[in-house]
Amino acid sequence: MQSVVRFYPPAYDIRVEEIPIPTIQHPDDAIVKVKLARLCGRDLHDYRGTGGLTESTTCGHEFIGEVVALGANFHPGATGRPYLYATLQVGDKVVSPFTVSCGECHYCRIGFTARCVESQSFGTPNTPGGQAQYVRVPRAGGTLCNLQGISDASVRPDQEIGKLADSSLLLLCDILPTGVFAAFQALSHPKSLPMLTSRSYPQSSGAALLKSGVSVPLKAEDKVLTIAIIGLGPVGVCACIALLDMLYAKDKIEAVYAKVSQSYSEQRNGHLEVSDIEASQVIVSRWTQGIGCNSVLEFVGNTSALSLAYELVRPFGNIASIGMHADRHVPYTGRQLYDKNVSLDFGRCPVRVMFPIVLDLLFRRQDIFGEVGRDTSLVEKIVGFNVAAHTYEEFDKGRCGKVLFDPWR
Repeated sequence: MQSVVRFYPPAYDIRVEEIPIPTIQHPDDAIVKVKLARLCGRDLHDYRGTGGLTESTTCGHEFIGEVVALGANFHPGATGRPYLYATLQVGDKVVSPFTVSCGECHYCRIGFTARCVESQSFGTPNTPGGQAQYVRVPRAGGTLCNLQGISDASVRPDQEIGKLADSSLLLLCDILPTGVFAAFQALSHPKSLPMLTSRSYPQSSGAALLKSGVSVPLKAEDKVLTIAIIGLGPVGVCACIALLDMLYAKDKIEAVYAKVSQSYSEQRNGHLEVSDIEASQVIVSRWTQGIGCNSVLEFVGNTSALSLAYELVRPFGNIASIGMHADRHVPYTGRQLYDKNVSLDFGRCPVRVMFPIVLDLLFRRQDIFGEVGRDTSLVEKIVGFNVAAHTYEEFDKGRCGKVLFDPWR
């Protein structure tokens, strides 16, 4: 038997129970002994009764642990399939994205692993979650990331997986990849490229045009990129860090972080400011002379946040909504989007394919991602299952930050 954290509908009912340890059900399965699991904002959708669950389930979709059993399809002779089927071994240390992905379908092959045809989210009745001592991982060869394999290969000579705490590596499951994904979406969008390339559209996207096709050169104010982030929880903070990291040269990043809370100066070419909802509209108007943000990243996952995003974005801007939404209508019409030429992107992060980019950032920003319980840490504390119900309540009411569960404490 094992201890697990379980949710019972309709809402606000968390229990710690003893249930059987999972076993291999399919040759592609792996059983992982969980070392740490995370309590996430996504868990609150179910906790509050807005996640659509009608039966009880083992909670949690972020976990790190050790492989203790593998299905028959894992063997050195496995060919023509994701490489983990030939390389993953019992005893390997692994981290899992929050969704299952086969690694073999069309969506996985082109990198859109979040929409794998076999996709399942951990923490649901069909795929029990990681707030447990053991978890079964379906399609494990396409889902898991073998940290032992990364350590053996060495990301860079100065980067050793073994030097990173499990609490830091657990960020790879969801919040750090999702923040990086959002930043990548904003900066790679065709509507952001004129500001980043200093070339007007569509030349900014590589189209060849005659010089006569551009009326006047871009002015300095045309090259300013303004991005709003709605929802400064851990994922929003990760997006801020990723944006700064992508926008500024690596040798300047330390100086940028030291200055982001200061006022404008002649030595700077960027600024970051934190505000409440009302002040945000005033700040955006002042910064952009009233035209709005090029891109708005929405991490809250509700209609009021989407409404604010529409108010902040400029004509020909982009809204990327990464926050998980309940079953409610978008608070504007197609006509409103059309009249403003607004692009609207929704959906979850393809975590599995983001690992290489995210791991590099995780190494370089250990001052933020590497510690627990400090003012600049994303993780506030590590607790046992014995306080799970209380921790959910505290997290729901905003009285604590990111919390990790140690199933063996």
